Amino acid sequence: MAEQAYWYVVHTYSGYENKVAQDLMTMVENRRLQDLICDVKVPTETVLEDQLDKTGNKIGEKEVQRKIYPGYVFVKMVMNDNTWYIVRNTRGCTGFVGPASKPEPLTEDEVAKLGVDMIAEPEVEYAVGDTVEIVAGPMEGSVGTVEEIDKAARKVRVKITMFGRELPAELALHEVKLL
Repeated sequence: MAEQAYWYVVHTYSGYENKVAQDLMTMVENRRLQDLICDVKVPTETVLEDQLDKTGNKIGEKEVQRKIYPGYVFVKMVMNDNTWYIVRNTRGCTGFVGPASKPEPLTEDEVAKLGVDMIAEPEVEYAVGDTVEIVAGPMEGSVGTVEEIDKAARKVRVKITMFGRELPAELALHEVKLL
């Protein structure tokens, strides 16, 4: 009889979220506990960050991954004494979130609101067929037509006319803007 796995929130030292997640997954693999500790996530979002030169002038933008909940790791697991001990004694982990540090599973509503089980898709203001301007990279200033948008890969394919020929260009989503 398999027990139900729930999502739990684990508190970590700030900046140790990825290390705790990696160490937990390594321990699960080594001890063959995949059926008890099913998943470990550090929710992140992709944001555009301004790139500045030494004088503070903006010279461009760069996509960076930012943690949505710094200091926390989400673990989908079957709670028992063994799994509690493994998670609680992972280096960098300070304990479970819950009353009196007693692990409290997240409800389905909380999982949905926190976006733990989802991968956030980036929003774009343009669509296939729109005319866009390239705002970064070697083709900066060129104008083209959007042929394909791949949100999962965070890429856009644009057809530009250069030297009398139509050329395809694959760019990051943030490297083009709607005209």
